[in-house]
Amino acid sequence: MKLNIAKYAFNTKEQFEEKLDALHTMDEEGNNIPDFKFSVVQLGNIELEAEVLDEEGEVESEAVMSEKWHVDAAWFEQEDHPYGWKTYSEDLESEGVHGFAGLDYLSHKF
Repeated sequence: MKLNIAKYAFNTKEQFEEKLDALHTMDEEGNNIPDFKFSVVQLGNIELEAEVLDEEGEVESEAVMSEKWHVDAAWFEQEDHPYGWKTYSEDLESEGVHGFAGLDYLSHKF
Protein backbone atom coordinates (compact mmCIF):
# COMPACT_ATOMS: atom_id res chain seq x y z
CA MET A 1 0.00 0.00 0.00
CA LYS A 2 1.39 3.39 -1.01
CA LEU A 3 1.63 5.88 1.85
CA ASN A 4 2.72 9.52 1.80
CA ILE A 5 3.07 11.81 4.78
CA ALA A 6 2.78 15.57 4.53
CA LYS A 7 3.01 18.52 6.89
CA TYR A 8 0.87 21.60 6.41
CA ALA A 9 0.62 25.14 7.78
CA PHE A 10 -2.80 26.65 7.15
CA ASN A 11 -3.55 30.32 7.78
CA THR A 12 -6.29 29.48 10.31
CA LYS A 13 -8.00 26.51 11.93
CA GLU A 14 -11.16 27.40 10.01
CA GLN A 15 -9.30 27.28 6.70
CA PHE A 16 -8.02 23.80 7.58
CA GLU A 17 -11.53 22.65 8.53
CA GLU A 18 -12.88 23.82 5.14
CA LYS A 19 -10.14 21.88 3.33
CA LEU A 20 -10.83 18.81 5.47
CA ASP A 21 -14.59 18.99 4.85
CA ALA A 22 -13.91 19.09 1.09
CA LEU A 23 -12.36 15.60 1.36
CA HIS A 24 -15.71 14.13 2.36
CA THR A 25 -19.04 13.37 0.72
CA MET A 26 -22.24 13.55 2.72
CA ASP A 27 -24.41 10.43 2.56
CA GLU A 28 -28.22 10.40 2.55
CA GLU A 29 -28.25 10.29 6.38
CA GLY A 30 -26.09 13.39 6.74
CA ASN A 31 -22.86 11.57 7.63
CA ASN A 32 -19.55 12.80 6.22
CA ILE A 33 -17.83 9.91 4.45
CA PRO A 34 -14.14 10.30 3.48
CA ASP A 35 -13.58 10.23 -0.29
CA PHE A 36 -10.41 8.14 0.22
CA LYS A 37 -8.31 6.78 3.10
CA PHE A 38 -6.26 9.27 5.12
CA SER A 39 -5.35 10.20 8.68
CA VAL A 40 -5.01 13.78 9.91
CA VAL A 41 -3.51 15.08 13.16
CA GLN A 42 -4.09 18.70 14.14
CA LEU A 43 -1.06 20.17 15.89
CA GLY A 44 -2.43 23.70 16.13
CA ASN A 45 -0.18 26.68 16.78
CA ILE A 46 3.15 24.92 17.36
CA GLU A 47 6.10 26.24 19.33
CA LEU A 48 8.76 27.65 17.01
CA GLU A 49 11.21 28.73 19.72
CA ALA A 50 11.31 27.44 23.28
CA GLU A 51 11.03 29.67 26.33
CA VAL A 52 14.44 30.57 27.76
CA LEU A 53 14.95 30.64 31.53
CA ASP A 54 17.89 32.03 33.49
CA GLU A 55 19.69 30.18 36.33
CA GLU A 56 17.01 31.23 38.83
CA GLY A 57 14.16 30.01 36.63
CA GLU A 58 13.10 33.48 35.56
CA VAL A 59 11.93 33.93 31.98
CA GLU A 60 14.55 35.59 29.80
CA SER A 61 12.53 35.23 26.62
CA GLU A 62 9.04 33.92 25.99
CA ALA A 63 8.31 30.97 23.75
CA VAL A 64 7.53 31.93 20.15
CA MET A 65 4.40 30.28 18.79
CA SER A 66 3.45 29.93 15.15
CA GLU A 67 0.47 31.95 13.99
CA LYS A 68 -0.35 29.19 11.46
CA TRP A 69 -2.53 26.10 12.13
CA HIS A 70 -0.25 23.09 11.69
CA VAL A 71 -1.50 19.69 10.54
CA ASP A 72 0.20 16.39 9.72
CA ALA A 73 -1.49 13.99 7.31
CA ALA A 74 -0.94 10.45 6.11
CA TRP A 75 -2.37 9.86 2.63
CA PHE A 76 -3.01 6.32 1.43
CA GLU A 77 -2.84 5.46 -2.28
CA GLN A 78 -2.57 9.14 -3.29
CA GLU A 79 -0.06 10.31 -5.90
CA ASP A 80 -0.11 13.94 -4.78
CA HIS A 81 -1.59 16.29 -2.20
CA PRO A 82 -5.39 16.57 -2.34
CA TYR A 83 -6.75 19.47 -4.36
CA GLY A 84 -6.07 22.78 -2.57
CA TRP A 85 -3.66 21.34 0.01
CA LYS A 86 -0.28 21.59 -1.75
CA THR A 87 -0.20 25.37 -1.33
CA TYR A 88 -0.03 24.89 2.45
CA SER A 89 2.49 22.04 2.49
CA GLU A 90 5.82 22.40 4.25
CA ASP A 91 8.97 20.52 3.29
CA LEU A 92 10.87 19.77 6.49
CA GLU A 93 14.35 18.28 6.76
CA SER A 94 13.43 16.56 10.05
CA GLU A 95 10.49 14.75 11.62
CA GLY A 96 9.20 18.02 13.06
CA VAL A 97 7.15 18.15 16.27
CA HIS A 98 5.00 15.12 15.41
CA GLY A 99 5.42 11.75 13.81
CA PHE A 100 3.12 8.90 12.89
CA ALA A 101 4.14 5.89 15.03
CA GLY A 102 6.64 3.71 13.21
CA LEU A 103 6.65 5.84 10.04
CA ASP A 104 9.54 8.08 9.07
CA TYR A 105 8.35 11.37 7.55
CA LEU A 106 11.50 11.82 5.47
CA SER A 107 11.06 8.39 3.86
CA HIS A 108 7.36 8.87 3.16
CA LYS A 109 6.98 12.56 2.26
CA PHE A 110 5.58 13.61 -1.12
